[in-house]
Amino acid sequence: MYKVTVLYGPPDSTEDFDRYYDQTHIPIAQQMRGLKRWTVCRFDPAPDGTPPRYHYQAELYTDSRADLELVLNSKAGIAANQDLENFATGGAVFLFGEEREVPV
Repeated sequence: MYKVTVLYGPPDSTEDFDRYYDQTHIPIAQQMRGLKRWTVCRFDPAPDGTPPRYHYQAELYTDSRADLELVLNSKAGIAANQDLENFATGGAVFLFGEEREVPV
């Protein structure tokens, strides 16, 4: 599967970020069609208490890069991207790549 990982830097207010992401951004982004999977993760401090470099992660999956580009360039994808300025005060980094599983 092909994915984009979005890493959100520490926001000005974690409470405001989390509330906005859950209540506003997710409903906007849920309008995107063609995703196969979508996961999110809020990062905790390391065992020694070191704060994480990033506050939050979202991963959006499709079958191919071309499919992902169709999703992101759709009207809903553009709206979701434009919404970042409303809550991502710590910035957002986008990483694109093909995911593969490693046997354990």
